[in-house]
Amino acid sequence: MGKGDKKTKRGKISMGSFGKTRPHKRKKAIGPAEAVAEKAAPAKNKKG
Repeated sequence: MGKGDKKTKRGKISMGSFGKTRPHKRKKAIGPAEAVAEKAAPAKNKKG
């Protein structure tokens, strides 16, 4: 039970997978006004 075990948190971290043992971090829900503002804002980290 360790890095090679798919059912443990440590095993999931080493494999890079997610599941019930290691859930994803949820994004904050945004309102409709904030969603429109995000789309209208230009991308800052474009190269060129």
